[in-house]
Amino acid sequence: MKTTTKFIAFAIVIAGAMVTGCTSSSEKVSNAQEDVTTAKEGVTEAKEDVTDAQAKLEASNQDYLKEVDAYKVETNQKILDNQKSLKEFNERIANDKTAAKEEYRKKIAELDSKNTDMKRKLDNFKANGKDNWETFKTEFSHDMDELGKAFRDLTVKNTKK
Repeated sequence: MKTTTKFIAFAIVIAGAMVTGCTSSSEKVSNAQEDVTTAKEGVTEAKEDVTDAQAKLEASNQDYLKEVDAYKVETNQKILDNQKSLKEFNERIANDKTAAKEEYRKKIAELDSKNTDMKRKLDNFKANGKDNWETFKTEFSHDMDELGKAFRDLTVKNTKK
């Protein structure tokens, strides 16, 4: 009887394991299908996020390139204004004394050279990143301001009474 009870208990355990095992396998398949569906949804969302990020980056790049172009146009106008000022100043000093004229001509040549260098620097700048642009713009604007001050100082008549 002990053996029969053990056998019946063993049979029940085996049957339960088989039923549980079958249910577990079908649940595993179902869970795996749900995981695949969830993963596909995640991939779709990730693709949408990448597409959105690319669109924002492209818009940002377009804004940055427009800013670069606008700055170049504005700065080129300043450079042309500087050249015009030099020409006008040369015409104005034509009647000055020889010693003063020579000193002015040296200053004009120096400023003209700096003005040309600034134009070349601006023309050679390649838009290769917003951070590089910000650094270039800051330094270039400072140099242009200094050059503008030098032009104003040259063209203002400094006469002492």
